[in-house]
Amino acid sequence: MYSDTAGRLPSAPDQVFRLIVTGGGTGGHTYPALTAVRTLQARLAASGRGLEVLWVGTADSLESRVATGEGIRFASVATGKIRRSSNPLKMLSPANVKDMLRVPLGVLQARRIVKRFRPDVVLATGGYVAVPVGLAASMRRRPLVVHEQTVRLGLANRSLAGRATRVAVSSESTLPLLPESVRSAAVVTGNPVRPEVLSGQPDKAIHGLGLHRFDPRRPTVYVTGGAQGSQQINTLVAAILPWLLSHANVIHQCGPDNLADLRQHTAGLPDEAAARYLLTGYVGPELPDVLALADVVISRSGAGTIAELTALGKAAVFIPLASSAGDEQAHNARHLQEVGAAVALVGEATPEALGAAVEPLLTDPARRTTMAQHARSMGRPDAADRLVDVLLSVADGQR
Repeated sequence: MYSDTAGRLPSAPDQVFRLIVTGGGTGGHTYPALTAVRTLQARLAASGRGLEVLWVGTADSLESRVATGEGIRFASVATGKIRRSSNPLKMLSPANVKDMLRVPLGVLQARRIVKRFRPDVVLATGGYVAVPVGLAASMRRRPLVVHEQTVRLGLANRSLAGRATRVAVSSESTLPLLPESVRSAAVVTGNPVRPEVLSGQPDKAIHGLGLHRFDPRRPTVYVTGGAQGSQQINTLVAAILPWLLSHANVIHQCGPDNLADLRQHTAGLPDEAAARYLLTGYVGPELPDVLALADVVISRSGAGTIAELTALGKAAVFIPLASSAGDEQAHNARHLQEVGAAVALVGEATPEALGAAVEPLLTDPARRTTMAQHARSMGRPDAADRLVDVLLSVADGQR
């Protein structure tokens, strides 16, 4: 996408689109940005134009590794993390004060970067690093598009929204939560989903993961706590596993560090139940096929997970991460529960509550189908294209 110095794309303004993308710290901020970059590149290539991208983030971070892996030029700036607290006095902790003092340095560095690169548009997808870059874009009078993945604006995006040319949000329900001064700049795009997630095939999951002893007459449940797994979800599922396997096939992605303990815990399963249970530490390239096979998903409710499951139209039971920033996972899960697109276990989740939530989805196919349809109605599989439309229109408005 970007080759530095000698291999640089021609710089004629009508041939090359120049994009600064900033955001990261977590996959929820990083991967939607990457999907947008890929989609923009394909759109421009189809019309004979090139794309020159500079990703501005934090050194030694997820976004730096992703950008490097994709061949995208990367620049780092100083940034500070604000540690939240309900007690205002605790917000003035030494660590917060130290980090706050780094923000002006980051803005100065970002201003130099924006001045040199001369972007057609800056895309900010959240995370603390987006703040200095977004501020620099505003100071240098470059178009700024802020993209929010969750129902409520995150702290970084809230601080940038008033300076943005456009605020792209993932849900209609976000619009009334925005400050009135920002609503005229808001547009609903959805949260970009990796195209490969939408192209899974159930049969490939069965053959690739050796699931030939799964019972096709029973629904399949996919349990996941994310790449590293979730101790909470693993414990809850382990407590009801014999009952769960009496109703369903189960693919349980538990995280590499939890695999040995769960293998020991499930070693005594009867052969007939064990045949319909796959325990794995990590699901990699097979994930699209696993999602295609799954009838019900038990998972966290991060923005990326919700974007994928709604785009696919999957019935889900969400167990929000209680420590997520701003309690965003609970808000995400409640929002889908309110429209019948999921079940949310908010508060203290127990094995009994999980069993009660998942049982109707396993025993009543019509109820499962209805929830899946409601989920699909909330999904935006074309979100990346919608966001690219915004980027191109904003840039064209500056020419």
